[in-house]
Amino acid sequence: MELPSIVKFLENRTILVTGATGFLAKIFVEKILRVQPNVKKLYLLLRAADDKAAIQRFNNEVVAKDLFKVLKEKCGANFSTFISQRTTIVPGDITCENLGVKDSNLLDEMWREVDIVVNLAATTNFDERYDVALGINTFGARHVLNFAKKCNKLKVLLHVSTAYVCGEKPGLMLETPYSMGETLNGTSGLDIEAEKKLMEETLKQLKAEDASEKTITITLKELGLERARKYGWPNTYVFTKTMGEMLLGKLKEDVPLVIVRPTIITSTFKEPFPGWVEGIRTIDSLAVGYGKGRITCFLGNPKTILDVIPADMVVNAMIVAMVAHADQRGSETIYQVGSSVSNPLEITNLKEYGFNYFRKYPWINKVDGKPIIVGQVTMLSTMDSFRKYMAFHYLLPLKGLEIVNTACCQYFQGKYLELYRKIKFVMRLIDLYGPYLFFKSIFDDLNTEKLRIAARDSGVDADVFYFDPKTINWEDYFMKIHLPGVVRYVFK
Repeated sequence: MELPSIVKFLENRTILVTGATGFLAKIFVEKILRVQPNVKKLYLLLRAADDKAAIQRFNNEVVAKDLFKVLKEKCGANFSTFISQRTTIVPGDITCENLGVKDSNLLDEMWREVDIVVNLAATTNFDERYDVALGINTFGARHVLNFAKKCNKLKVLLHVSTAYVCGEKPGLMLETPYSMGETLNGTSGLDIEAEKKLMEETLKQLKAEDASEKTITITLKELGLERARKYGWPNTYVFTKTMGEMLLGKLKEDVPLVIVRPTIITSTFKEPFPGWVEGIRTIDSLAVGYGKGRITCFLGNPKTILDVIPADMVVNAMIVAMVAHADQRGSETIYQVGSSVSNPLEITNLKEYGFNYFRKYPWINKVDGKPIIVGQVTMLSTMDSFRKYMAFHYLLPLKGLEIVNTACCQYFQGKYLELYRKIKFVMRLIDLYGPYLFFKSIFDDLNTEKLRIAARDSGVDADVFYFDPKTINWEDYFMKIHLPGVVRYVFK
């Protein structure tokens, strides 16, 4: 595999990016604009009612972020002009044909000009409503593919999925595509169109019964989890992302297709500066809860490998991959971007880093202004030990409170309901995240390693588009980069 200069390749290119307000999309857009200011055009698709609303959303949710401060410093007073010249903000919706773009002149322009399509639109909620997840993660991927086929100058379609489509079983999870209808547990009968029909019939029935919006949401969330688990996937998110991959592989025809499967994405490692992160991501919810003194126990095997990868490395791998496979008609290549093979991180390491960081830099309670002193987290290594812990510390007090509340004519009803909701919330989280807390798989990244070697051996731009997790010292990263970034950008 020989690579040209990546920066040179990007010059005068026109790229369509879907899901442009998402975490990875912002980093991708910033990187392209910073390293190749002579990119011709970035069409940035995002959900909005019209052009005005789309531009407002882009300004508020993308360029206003700290992420763009390096580019702002580089451009100086010309920043706004530069952004307006290099980007076109497109109101749209990937759940619709033609990506929901209503302006026929703009559609013709995009089909005429776009070289590269990058699909970053997704819903990542584990228990998303089944209609929403199917619309975005599964059939949205098909709509992006259909759009890409109409692009006269198309060089490559890059689709971002997740490594967890592979499911979980002991051993190495390979970088292989899914066949249509393939399932994780061998259960036959998976038919994507039938899944859509089942969802539509369920929704139609609920509306015929005049069900409330809350009831519809709960029912469709449960339906998604039920369908996912029937075929071996742990949640609606990875199930619908898998079906999206299936459709792309089946329908791609001669489109050069690259699928990037990142693992757990964390804050930036180096660029545009270390530690930028947005939103409460998977492991950051634990950091927030622990740093604020809300988490005293944790369920999971201390030796479980936690496969994390900084966001800027994912973006760099995406860019190198799309250059490497440009014009390879009809090809499909999958890259799993993670760290579990080459630089594994154990849950026990993360526990230690969290303890050391928040002991040294405690979070200040906004109510009383006092530092929150954290202690060592109790690790519960089996579901049985977790159930016993919950029974002793929460369920028994709840039962006692229920009895007292009844005897006192519902005087403690507020406290009872609050404790009940907390327990129900924790049990829901365990139901959703449980499969990952005892994860026994590691993700093969042989294709990604070959890509790294090709980038290194090319001798061109390798330092600009770095994505080798072996260069990360996890203790330094978490203590000096990630946890400070989470405190700055995520803690409220």
